This record gives sequence, C-alpha cells and structure tokens, in this order.
Amino acid sequence: MSSAIFGMHAVFSLLENNRDNIEEVLLQDNYKKNKNLTSIFNIAKEHRIRVTIVPRKKLDDLCSKANHQGVVCLTSKPQNQYSENDLESILENIDGQPFLLILDQITDPHNLGACLRTAAAAGVQAVIAPKDGSASLTSVAAKVSCGAADTLPYIQVTNLSRTMKMLQERGIWITGTSLDTETSIYDADFKGAIAIVVGSEGSGMRRLVKENCDFLVKIPIPGEMESLNASVATGVCLFEVVRQRSLSK
Repeated sequence: MSSAIFGMHAVFSLLENNRDNIEEVLLQDNYKKNKNLTSIFNIAKEHRIRVTIVPRKKLDDLCSKANHQGVVCLTSKPQNQYSENDLESILENIDGQPFLLILDQITDPHNLGACLRTAAAAGVQAVIAPKDGSASLTSVAAKVSCGAADTLPYIQVTNLSRTMKMLQERGIWITGTSLDTETSIYDADFKGAIAIVVGSEGSGMRRLVKENCDFLVKIPIPGEMESLNASVATGVCLFEVVRQRSLSK
C-alpha cells in the first residue's frame, strides 16, 4: 500500500534523498503558476518519475484536506522506517560524540514534525521515542519536519527505560527536562556524549523515564508560563548543546 507524503519541503526532500521510493508525483492542475511546483515537475521528469496532473479535490481527498500546497508524492513504503534493532548500528556509525534526542509522550504529529526539524538543524544523529503513547511518522509529521524525516532516523522502541540503560552502558549521559529541579540547562555540561529527554508540555516525562535519567535540568522561564510547547523546549535544549560544543572547539 502506498504512503502519501505532501507539502513542498517534504516532496523536495524526497526527490533529493529518497527518490527511488517514489511511485508517483501528483500535482495540482494549476502547478505552472507556482515556481516551486514547476520545479518539482521538472525534477520528477528529469529522473523519470511518473507525474500526474490532478484537480485540487483529488489532493484534498488524499490528504484529508490537510494543507498539501498543491503536491502529493505516493511512495512505495512508509517514510524512513527504523526499528529498535537499527539503533546499535546507528550508534556504532556515529562520527564523534553522540548527540541524541529522546521524546517521551509526544503524541501530536505536528509537534513531532517540528521536533524532528529542529533536531536535524541542531545535528542530532537519531531521535528515539516509545512505541506506545507517541506519534508515529505520519504524512503530517513528515510535512511539518520540512524534509528532516527523510534524513534523520526516528526510532520507536518497545521499552524506553531499557533503551536508556543501553545508551548509558555505551557512555551516553542522559539529561531529562523537568520542573522538579533547580538546575538550569545553562549550568549543565553538554559537551560529551549526550541524550536529551523532552516530555509532553502537559505531563512531562513519565516517572520511570525520569528516574532513569542521569541528570535533570529545567529551562528558566521568567514569565508566568510554567512550561513551553514541546517543540519549543526541544529547540531551546538542543541549541544549548550546540552552543556549548561550539565553544569547546
């Protein structure tokens, strides 16, 4: 069964990174009025990928009326699938200090896509989440990720606490974000092998996940808000790691 990937950034990324997986590109019938859609048409034709021109309603139906931006790719398999069996080989092939993101209880595909986009921009090598209670890599998540879903491994694991212990055995320090600490992210040391854990903005990390962290830190918020949106918190934490590592070079 084909998987539908939609949105200009997501489709451009597929054409660049995973074009062998594309079965067909569907373009809205007024595509010539948009230079990006025209570029997608030309790239697809250059690589001999089938292009079909369709009315907007066809794309609306395929995407359940989501904002497809006039283009849908039908792919031969779901987007960038990894299993927990792939994690060890990914870790073994990391060049330099591991930098991982763990997402606990992120159920909204928009939040997931935004976290993936931020993680890719920060240089994270893999994103890990539990299979239960987490968003999967849907077409919506792929669109919001703006291409990150094609290049950044998203690995859903059966037992997150067990996976965290495996990472620790490999020398990776795990730092969770929590309101139950006085330690600021700006006082933490992120220069070594690190995994950052971000929970949902509502309930945060689950108890066992929190207990399996080596350190807990919080984002100082001087205003009246107690917490940030998960994708915003992810960006703050990941780019603090980037900042510290750039200073240590």
